[in-house]
This record gives sequence, structure tokens and C-alpha cells, in this order.
Amino acid sequence: MNNTELELLKIIADMDGKPEGAFNIRANGGLADRQVTENIDIKTKTDKPGIDIIIKPGTKNEKVHIPVIISETGLSDTVYNDFFVGDGADVEIVAGCGIHNCGSEESRHDGIHSFYVGKNARVRYIEKHFGEGDGNGERNMNPTTIVNIAEGGYMEMETTQIRGIDSTNRVTLAKLDKSATLIIKEKLMTHGCQHAQTDFTVDLDGENSSANVISRSVAKDNSSQTFLSKINGNNICSGHTECDAIIMDNAHVSAIPEITANHIDASLIHEAAIGKIAGEQLIKLMTLGLSESEAEEQIVNGFLK
Repeated sequence: MNNTELELLKIIADMDGKPEGAFNIRANGGLADRQVTENIDIKTKTDKPGIDIIIKPGTKNEKVHIPVIISETGLSDTVYNDFFVGDGADVEIVAGCGIHNCGSEESRHDGIHSFYVGKNARVRYIEKHFGEGDGNGERNMNPTTIVNIAEGGYMEMETTQIRGIDSTNRVTLAKLDKSATLIIKEKLMTHGCQHAQTDFTVDLDGENSSANVISRSVAKDNSSQTFLSKINGNNICSGHTECDAIIMDNAHVSAIPEITANHIDASLIHEAAIGKIAGEQLIKLMTLGLSESEAEEQIVNGFLK
């Protein structure tokens, strides 16, 4: 792999050299490298592009990296990855996609990830998206995440769009069984003329299931964002969805939270807030010697931290 591709891996998956544990690196539509462990197996699909990641029941304190990088202009890559997390496992999964496009054609990655989280299993899932390149070609990503959590299971998702993605449609669909928990933390930044749409749908089907969906975003320049979040309480359950956005320049942000109670003991809350950076925040930092742009950067970084 060249230096550009290695740098992408650092940014999206914190990989500096060959990591310990299981990993699968996809580069420009094909397998670049792979490693499995005694408890985590990775198999190439035979019917469509993608992999199956099989984590044995009871696996503890292991990590698997599955980054995707694209450094060719004009490449459109679609991949289907299925995660089978055995009962009682406790693992961390690090995904992410980086695109380096220095050409005139669109480079695009569509990733469809399906999770099957076993009984009493715990998963922490980290996904970062990043784009760069001095060409005129667009850098587009459309991630779809499908989550199924069995009784007593727990999944925490941390998704971040760092910068440089021209268009993205981010879809998450989740179904939770009895006493299952889902926590989603999204961080998103758009600039230029970029557009980002986020669409969450969570079905709380099991008794005492719970979900907490939190999105924080910053829209700059002439970019636009749409946040859609729907939680369906179909049993005794608790659900919370929240969208906080900072709007700057000539950007546009739309937040559409929706909660539906289909059970008398479903407890659901939604919150949404969109606003500009407060003037007193800028003034306070500028009195410490920062320029206005430096002060804005500090506030945005703290908001998305």
C-alpha cells in the first residue's frame, strides 16, 4: 500500500501498522490484507461483495478492524458485511471509510452492515468517514446499518463524518428484543456545498428494551443537512432521540424527530435544537487572544468532541 492509503487507514481506523487481533482491509474494491484469530473468523462472501465476521460466544476483550479505502477516481464500490456476535461476547469493532480522489470522476462507497448481536453480548462499534483530494470528482458515501439485538444484548455505535464527503445518505435500522439496549452517538460536519442526510429508525419490540439516539452536527458555508429520527415503542420500553446542530454562514439544517408509542408503558422523549454560535462565546475566547476564526474552530471542536 502507498503512503496515501496508509495515511487514510490512520485517520479512519487508527491503524498505524499492522494491528493486533482480527482485521480485514478493503482497498479499491478488493481484499488488501486479512488476519483472523481463534475467536474471530472473517470469510469472503460467495454470492456478493463483502465479508462475514463470526465472533464466537463468550469472546472477551477482542477487537476487529474492517476499514475500506478508495484511492482511485471513478470507482464505485458496494460491500455487504454481516457481523454475527455470539452470546455473551464483549468486543469492539472499528470500521470506517476513507476516499482520496484527485481525479474528475465520482468516487463512491456504499457499505451495508448487518449486525446480529447475541443474547447478553456487548458490542462497541466505531465508524469514521473521511474524504480528501484536489480533483474535481465527488467523494460520496452511503452507509446502511441494520441492527438486530437479542435479549439482554447491548450495542453502542459511534459514527463520525470528519470532513470531505460531498454527499451522504446515512441509514440505520434497528430492532431490539427483551432488555436489549442501543446507544447511538453521531457526529457530523458539512462544508462547501455538501449535503448529508441521516435517517434512524428504531423498533423497541422487547419488554424493557431501550434506545438513546444522539446527533451533534455542524453545517458551514452553503452545505445542508437533514436529520430524521423515528423511535417506535412497541412494548414496555424507554427511548430518547436528540439532535443538536450549529448552523453557520448560509447553511441549511432540518431536524425531524418522531416518536410513536404503541404500548401504554412506552416512555419516549425527543429533543431538537438548531442555532448559531453565541456571540458571548466568541467574545470570551477572543479576549484570550484568539482570532474570530480560531475562536469559532475551538467552539466547533468542543461541540463535536
